[in-house]
Amino acid sequence: MKLKIVLEKDEDGRYVTTCPSLPGCISQGRTEKQAIKNMKEAIHLHLKALSEDGLPLRRQDGKKEVLVSVAL
Repeated sequence: MKLKIVLEKDEDGRYVTTCPSLPGCISQGRTEKQAIKNMKEAIHLHLKALSEDGLPLRRQDGKKEVLVSVAL
């Protein structure tokens, strides 16, 4: 399974990661590499918790993610 994650550098220089497909699934790390590694673990645990609770993993109806290119 491939999921898109978003990395942002915070005011303290740490990298904060979120997963748009999994609201509430957030992690962080001192480096990009560490943040990505931590996020993979967070996603695994998030999906495991959804499964254990019997909750489905699916997109909300009517929402679609699209990548666009804009010239500046």
